[in-house]
Amino acid sequence: MSWFQWWARAVKTRIQGEEIDESKKRVALIIGVTGIVGNAIADTLPSSDTPGGPWKVYGVARRPEPEWFADSPVEYIRCDVLNKEETSSKLSPLEDVTHLFWMTWANRQSEEENCQVNALMFRNVLDVLMQHARNLEHIVLQTGSKHYIGPFSYMGQFKSHDPPFFEEMPRLPVPNFYYNLEDILFETVKQKQGLTWSVHRPDVIFGFSPTSMMNIVGTMAVYASICREKGLAFVFPGNKLAWEYLMDASDSQLIAEQEIWASVDPKGKNEAFNIANGDVFKWKKLWSLLARKYDLEVPPYSGEPVSLQELMKDKGPVWDEIVKKHNLVPTRLDEVATWWFADAWLNPTTEYVLSMNKSKDRGFFGYRDSEKSCLSCIDKMKEKKIIP
Repeated sequence: MSWFQWWARAVKTRIQGEEIDESKKRVALIIGVTGIVGNAIADTLPSSDTPGGPWKVYGVARRPEPEWFADSPVEYIRCDVLNKEETSSKLSPLEDVTHLFWMTWANRQSEEENCQVNALMFRNVLDVLMQHARNLEHIVLQTGSKHYIGPFSYMGQFKSHDPPFFEEMPRLPVPNFYYNLEDILFETVKQKQGLTWSVHRPDVIFGFSPTSMMNIVGTMAVYASICREKGLAFVFPGNKLAWEYLMDASDSQLIAEQEIWASVDPKGKNEAFNIANGDVFKWKKLWSLLARKYDLEVPPYSGEPVSLQELMKDKGPVWDEIVKKHNLVPTRLDEVATWWFADAWLNPTTEYVLSMNKSKDRGFFGYRDSEKSCLSCIDKMKEKKIIP
């Protein structure tokens, strides 16, 4: 039994003595439901075993409902929340929403643009909910470890915090749309008595989401598939720090569990939390496991990074061949692999290690084995016929 299952059972049987009202009907609105964590939350909330459940769940995404999501019990709403009018039209009827899970983001050329566009999306949704969802009681905001190291476009230009990262560390003196979203959140909760919040800061996320902008495991699996298909060397593309140093990761299901815990348990409300698996790994070891999964040999590490964005720029036709050959769900290479993200994350300027002390002090004891998490993500993508 996992810690989350134990906690859920404890809530159901009242052995914790927490003031958690199980009789209340909870209705979730997940913005970014097809994303790497939104999808995990959508899988968990409708279960009768989930505290407060079975939840009624609305899921919002920009794209048409994907084939791999079709069997979900979530009520899917296609909506571009950057469009204020569309957001109002699509979300104002959702008067029964009690919990907002903010799982999405938009990527632009500069961090200043990121600050503007992501703030606008968040405000558009909050404006509608504050006006129409009169029973709104909790807002979950997911950001990430760039809270401590700065956005990709500023990395290496200033001194970030030294790891391990703690929630009370001050903001860095650079633009960061995470900070803007937090400020909007804090302004919003002041407007309604009893409205609570939680902020969640994962590290690099291991999870299932075929078209996520930040799916490092999926991107590496696609890279391995192409190497196997064309007989290419499975070269580790990152820098020496990534190869040699200790890192941590955040399993998407574990993140979902913490976010659900914080939205229900009084000990998790009105706080910011790191969320990581609770162990550490080296890409040196994980790369060998990925290679074994695809029957590939790992050449000796040269110490020099290789740009996947450059290496894979002409491999679209190869991916098309792989999709056809293995009868996979039809996808373009740029839909299932985000080379720029892999290049950014595998060329760090410092170790990435989040402290989980605060979560444990508050009563959240969930954990994951990072190596098993990575491989299980690949297995799920294979099962859904996203990768061979």
